[in-house]
Amino acid sequence: MPGLEEFPYFGKNFMKMVAQVSPALDDFADFLAKLSPRKLLEYKASPKAQERLNFLLAKNKEAKLTAGEQDEIAYFMMIEHLVRLTKARALQRLNLKKQ
Repeated sequence: MPGLEEFPYFGKNFMKMVAQVSPALDDFADFLAKLSPRKLLEYKASPKAQERLNFLLAKNKEAKLTAGEQDEIAYFMMIEHLVRLTKARALQRLNLKKQ
């Protein structure tokens, strides 16, 4: 995922939103990680979703994105954050089981 500096329209408001949602994302990531750690570690975005994100990222380099497209990238980033949290928690759970 690219850094936020590539998306100036996220700015402080986006980071504020992520910070406010973060405790809820942490709780949800914990919940998901308990369901099936191995399955969660195998998760990756569908080719269709990845293709859409790649399109938006390429378009962002050449032209201004619409408000809807900006929101779409923000959603991708939030989901990516949740997936990373969940995978980290799943990995921790699997490592604890090995000990």
